[in-house]
Amino acid sequence: MENGAGNGTAAVAAWNFAPNDALLGLTALSVRGTLGRVKAGMVVEDGAFPVIPLGHGDPSAFPCFRTAPEAVDAVAGALRSGEHNSYATSVGLEPARRSIAQYLSRDLPYDLPADDVYLTSGCTQAIEILCSVLARPGANILLPRPGYRFYEARAVFNGMEARYFDLVPERGWEVNLDSLQALADRNTVAMIAEMARKLGVFVIADEVYAHLTFGEKKFVPMGVFGSVAPVLTVGSISKRWAVPGWRLGWIVTNDPNGVFHKTKVVDSIKSYLDISTDPPTFVQGAIPQLIENTKEEFFDKTIEVLRQTADICWEKLKGISCITCPSKPEGSMFVMVKLDLSCLQDITDDMDFCCRLAKEELVVVLPGCAVGYKNWLRITFAVAPPSLEDGLDRLKSFCSRHSMLKK
Repeated sequence: MENGAGNGTAAVAAWNFAPNDALLGLTALSVRGTLGRVKAGMVVEDGAFPVIPLGHGDPSAFPCFRTAPEAVDAVAGALRSGEHNSYATSVGLEPARRSIAQYLSRDLPYDLPADDVYLTSGCTQAIEILCSVLARPGANILLPRPGYRFYEARAVFNGMEARYFDLVPERGWEVNLDSLQALADRNTVAMIAEMARKLGVFVIADEVYAHLTFGEKKFVPMGVFGSVAPVLTVGSISKRWAVPGWRLGWIVTNDPNGVFHKTKVVDSIKSYLDISTDPPTFVQGAIPQLIENTKEEFFDKTIEVLRQTADICWEKLKGISCITCPSKPEGSMFVMVKLDLSCLQDITDDMDFCCRLAKEELVVVLPGCAVGYKNWLRITFAVAPPSLEDGLDRLKSFCSRHSMLKK
């Protein structure tokens, strides 16, 4: 029966609702959506070798990346106290904001006030908030390529134009400042420091991977340059503490000159938070102890494991003929590698490569199209060393099997 007719209810001529069409295509811009398509053809049978996840920046499943015991104790203590079961204020609990401000101030030439910290449900919500705050008719935002396309998804959803500046693979993915300036105009709302000051816009600094560096160059927060041009910094505990599921992030206004107050950007952030969800109150309650008690040895161990796995990745990738790695990783959890499709049989593009690799070898890597770089791959090395070696060996076997050069 159609429309309920014949079962005791009146027939409906037509349902007067429809989905939001603007949302339907956005999953193609998400890492989760792309990885879902990559894994769709996988069949994991009993007794088969394990799936090796090299596509997502979540190392928490591996014991070598287990979070600090002090972090676990802080959350457990917050729960047991019974003091963090209620709603929090929309901007976040004051002790947590103060603790994060002090933590971030260690790397700044000025003390960050607690009032300049706004707590969010992970860095993802922080991005969502900023794209909503920035949205106005005709606005555009300059984004790096390769980059995290969630920014593009949120910008497009809010009616902004996303414009891209390329990073230079051969120079360790440095920004090409000349190309960046060529893209900017009076409608550009966010870009990088001295150039931002000249154009009267501000910088969004995504520092979710802050301090995860293991090369010669040390991490310097963009907030150091907040007096040159105002900076909105987004970050979280997800990566440095390896707890992405705890969903605790922040927006910080690095703005010694008070530009964000004068332009009412701060008012817009607060207004958005008033109509939005909050991070779990008990996690907010745990933040002061989590930050204060976590030992440097935990961070040092994480960096050492990442250095080791980055070395493994670099050396093994050099032995795969159809893949080129332009520079050795010195930070974060990922490496970008270029596919040479001319060396491969019956592989049409990076998505096809990743889908077949997942189906044949149970190795999941992220196609470059998911970060705006078609026919490249993004591989995470934030996995246990034995699993990484296994996954890269399977990747090599896959490439050899599909090689045009095989005898």
